[in-house]
Amino acid sequence: MAAGVSNLHGETSYRYRKFKSDAMMAITVGATILTLIPLFLVLGYLLTKGVASLNWAFFTHMPAPVGEKGGGMANAIVGTLEVVGIACLIGVPIGVGAGLYLAANRASQFTNWVRFSADVLMGVPSIVVGIFAYAVIVRPFGGFSTLAGSVALAAIMIPLVTRTTEEMVLLVPPELREASLALGVPLWRTTLSVVARTALSGIATGVILAVARVSGETAPLLFTAFG
Repeated sequence: MAAGVSNLHGETSYRYRKFKSDAMMAITVGATILTLIPLFLVLGYLLTKGVASLNWAFFTHMPAPVGEKGGGMANAIVGTLEVVGIACLIGVPIGVGAGLYLAANRASQFTNWVRFSADVLMGVPSIVVGIFAYAVIVRPFGGFSTLAGSVALAAIMIPLVTRTTEEMVLLVPPELREASLALGVPLWRTTLSVVARTALSGIATGVILAVARVSGETAPLLFTAFG
């Protein structure tokens, strides 16, 4: 008799917990849908109103004077590709190399300072980086340039790529490194051919995030490229 009562009580408790779980899940899904409705309304409005204005001239023509119809964004597209491309050529090799070095020498006091500096630089406002690039490059060379803007963006990219690369390399199983070294492969080649190749997808993700961040920066370019 006691066992039957216990089973009935257990089944009732299970049904109550399942009902409470399903109810909370339904509330969560409903709240998510309500939150996303304005987003989809805005996206739908932009697509219906903006797609009709997109044409080949928008990507290949220069902007028209104020008050005139037509024109495009060719200068902005080409300028963005130039500045971000040069920034990647500067920042990505330095960031990846620094991340590999930090992962391979974690016990060194020097790497602790480098790691701390990278963490601090990731929190520095971009306008401060622009002022730094202005003082170091624009003033000595006597004018604004694409190179100055690229250096400013590269300075923003390097800490993010460095820390992402280090974390991705640390996820590589140490047995792979040890097996490569046991076969007589030099340490530098083990790092590049085994460790870096294994963590390549994570490193690429960090690079893409860094590129996405600097692609939307405007404050550093006001002090360096200036249009």
